Amino acid sequence: MSDLFETKPPPPLAEALRPKSIGEVIGQTHLLAQGKPLQLAFASGKPHSMILWGPPGVGKTTLARLSALAFDREFIAISAVLAGVKEIREAIERAQQSNNQYGKQTILFVDEIHRFNKSQQDALLPHVESGLFTFIGATTENPSFEVNSALLSRAQVYVLTSLNTAELHTLFQRARNYAMPDIEFDTAAINAITANADGDARRLLNIVEQIRNAISIPGSKTTTVDQAFVENALTTNGRRFDKGGDQFYDQISALHKSVRGSNPDAALYWLCRMLDGGVDPRYLARRIIRMAWEDIGLADPRAIQLANDAAQTYERLGSPEGELALGQATVYLAVAAKSNASYVAFNQARAFAATDQSRSVPNHLRNAPTKLMHELGHGKDYRYAHDEPYGYAAGESYLPEGMAEPGWYRPVERGLETQIAERMAFLRALDEAEKK
Repeated sequence: MSDLFETKPPPPLAEALRPKSIGEVIGQTHLLAQGKPLQLAFASGKPHSMILWGPPGVGKTTLARLSALAFDREFIAISAVLAGVKEIREAIERAQQSNNQYGKQTILFVDEIHRFNKSQQDALLPHVESGLFTFIGATTENPSFEVNSALLSRAQVYVLTSLNTAELHTLFQRARNYAMPDIEFDTAAINAITANADGDARRLLNIVEQIRNAISIPGSKTTTVDQAFVENALTTNGRRFDKGGDQFYDQISALHKSVRGSNPDAALYWLCRMLDGGVDPRYLARRIIRMAWEDIGLADPRAIQLANDAAQTYERLGSPEGELALGQATVYLAVAAKSNASYVAFNQARAFAATDQSRSVPNHLRNAPTKLMHELGHGKDYRYAHDEPYGYAAGESYLPEGMAEPGWYRPVERGLETQIAERMAFLRALDEAEKK
């Protein structure tokens, strides 16, 4: 009888506030706003297979569940982390039973679809093809690399994005009104909460729940929450690294400038400051690759290779082992020969292309795969460089007619670009000789 008086613990805040309709969803306006793809799909009443691709905590599972409600379908969810072929078969049997006994079609939701191997993904194909169920997959990884092409071709990919600051503030107000309507939060506290959430709705709700638990401690008389209270309540230290604030961008700037300035110690210092502060190492890996392209370029082509290798090593090893690779790449970039010639040339060419007229491709550079195009002179008088002295067709033009040589790429006298400059000077001399 005592069970009658036991109270059931409340659900986690993230579950309690899960949207019950599309109108309650915060964020993803590029998909859900009036006239946007998913809004039109829901309005049509005709479901289609899809893959929801985006970072954690942006609403992939929520949208899948709401799809079942919007289309009045049976909803079956499996996690690719825990499921195998056995669970897939059971889901297929349930879908068949729902269809045969109740005449109700099914939505099969596979969370973390990228965790399924090829055979597991292939097991879904015939049933997606037959229409037994509408497939919805969720993934944090690029589906181009992680989902079989056959399954990918049968599903529309929708890219979900992290919540922006305004959306996080809206979600916070909803959570506060539900969980702590009598507690006041000052502006700094709200900003600290949204900054720590880092675009992740689930993380924000978990933070609010941590704060609610801290307030509910016996003896607590807190009625107003400030930034210090938020930082003390969180399990992670949010004081040393203000993601999205001046400190974040200043430290990124300091790291980049230390590499550009060829100071490995300073570069390592700023790298480790950010790692210690909690910045995502994947973000740092992307910045390191950018530095290799922007500030080193062809002066040392090994830099871009090492930067990419470091990023891949981190993906394989994770923290903390993978961070060593990021540190090694940072040191190499700092001591490497520097050149921004390729970066400057690319920016100049891109700016020119964005504002210039649409110039035609000269006939001798055009492709001629058909008889008609050959008769029209496509490819006529083209000189095959490999058949020319030095492997170079001296005097040949590769730009549109009437366009002067822009001279965007100007190699510097450092590293490998010294040799590139010598080679380019030699080729220009051949061009001048051809004109005489």
